[in-house]
Amino acid sequence: MRFAKYHALGNDYLVLDPADFPDCSAPTPEQVRVLCHRHFGVGSDGILWGPSPSAAAQFGLRIFNPDGSESEVSGNGLRIFSRFLHDQGKVGSAPFTIATPGGVVESQVFDAGRLITVAMGRVSFANTEVPVAGPPREVLNEPIKIQDREFTYCAATIGNPHCVIVLPEISETLARRYGPGIEVHPNFPRKANVQFLQVIDRANIRLELWERGVGYTLASGSSACAAAAVAHRLGLVDTQLSVHMPGGALGIGIGPDYAIKMTGPVARVAAGELHAELFDVAD
Repeated sequence: MRFAKYHALGNDYLVLDPADFPDCSAPTPEQVRVLCHRHFGVGSDGILWGPSPSAAAQFGLRIFNPDGSESEVSGNGLRIFSRFLHDQGKVGSAPFTIATPGGVVESQVFDAGRLITVAMGRVSFANTEVPVAGPPREVLNEPIKIQDREFTYCAATIGNPHCVIVLPEISETLARRYGPGIEVHPNFPRKANVQFLQVIDRANIRLELWERGVGYTLASGSSACAAAAVAHRLGLVDTQLSVHMPGGALGIGIGPDYAIKMTGPVARVAAGELHAELFDVAD
């Protein structure tokens, strides 16, 4: 039972190829939680299960959060999975497609796998797509109250739900204090990834992140895409920008109708064998 481990700006994932697990259709939530545990398992911010057959794309991918839930899409996960496919000799330098529960993306590998560009799809601010409770509308600059504080937020989706809060100053403390409550706020029936956003200038923004099903996070590709799109929609940035996160920066390009291209690094960490005793604990 083999695994490969990679990180993208400190956001680390384990890649499990279904071909190495012939008797398993997918890891159970209990197995995911143990695998991702920093003390009882290998340790990671999630599991990438693939490649699998797909009628919609060249490769299929499922993404699991450390709490055992399944995510629709992950920008960092997609870059890591692209590097894994390249390392396995399944792709070269030509663009290829990956199907996730959040939609189909196009990816391309550069610099021997160390740099990946992913065409992530279109960002929408429509509450019916994010989703956000209430009548049909674009969710832009609406109030939301958490604990002792009221914020102004925007909602967006690039296959998964995001809540973006623009502030003059942000911090890890802010994300850790208010992120958990915003994630599960009744406004978001499928919960939300939370981005606290500071505009540096028209080509640079900074984020502190609380991810749905993960917690405080050093970097998130889909969050970078959603936050950049919101900042542009509000007229705060141009169409080419860098998104700075605690783990590092991603390049984001915003095309017509808010189609997003994301470019960033991936590093290979380790590869090895999982022992059956690990899953005995999971049971």
